[in-house]
Amino acid sequence: MSASGAAKVAGIVGWPVAQSFSPRLHGFWLNELGIDGLYVPLPVRPEDLSIVIRGVMKAGFKGVNVTIPHKEAAFALCHDCDLAARVAGAANLLLFHADGRIEGRNTDAAGFAGSVREHLGNDALQGKSVVVLGAGGAARAVAVALGDLGAGEIRIVNRNRTRAEQLAAALSPHLAPKIRIFEHADWPKAAKDAVLAVNATSAGMNGAASLTVPLDVLPREAWICDIVYNPLETELLKRARTSGLRTIDGLGMLMHQGVPAFAAFYGGGAKVTPALRQHLEEALRGGK
Repeated sequence: MSASGAAKVAGIVGWPVAQSFSPRLHGFWLNELGIDGLYVPLPVRPEDLSIVIRGVMKAGFKGVNVTIPHKEAAFALCHDCDLAARVAGAANLLLFHADGRIEGRNTDAAGFAGSVREHLGNDALQGKSVVVLGAGGAARAVAVALGDLGAGEIRIVNRNRTRAEQLAAALSPHLAPKIRIFEHADWPKAAKDAVLAVNATSAGMNGAASLTVPLDVLPREAWICDIVYNPLETELLKRARTSGLRTIDGLGMLMHQGVPAFAAFYGGGAKVTPALRQHLEEALRGGK
């Protein structure tokens, strides 16, 4: 649908940003609900983030979503943040207020939790061990969600041990699950008896090398989740499926995290539906 001069305008900042499907996600809801609005992809270099954010505020944007690699830098720009953003140390949603304040939120945690509940139900992780690959902003949000889902232990696996330790130190005071750090070479120890393994890195995204961790060390009943959604089935998920493991793609997290962002930009009404998934899957496979 076309937009008028009174349209509510929001967008997404990232570098690069062309791979993001958030414009298609929000565009679907705008069309479905008949809302006078626009959602604009904005390619922003890391060194330009602050300047661009101030610019779109002046231009009348309601706010922006934030994707790789800006989530932690965006958090630093905020005047106020919700609990999820403070615990994660990262913001994927910035809302602009008339008095010049920037409000930061993290809907990634809610999005991940929603996707896991969709596949595993509400209580599957209660008291169980989960392994998370990565120690960046996405891994922080995943850890927050795992705490909400009742996980008993979160095992962080990362090549940079110092970064993983910093993540654990930041999260431990706020989360109930025990957090343990494993170096990449210790993956088999971390994977032992885990009910869920999560790739919370950008590895496997279109053009990026895939994770090469062995999957045969995981329990046969374990689930593999990849937060990457482009491609929809990453090499990691292909290997997991071939190995007989159950998989969760990243599209669920994208859709579920988008609901509160859409409500903040344009008002309520957005829902995760089979029609939405079909629309995004067709786009991922080369459709319009």
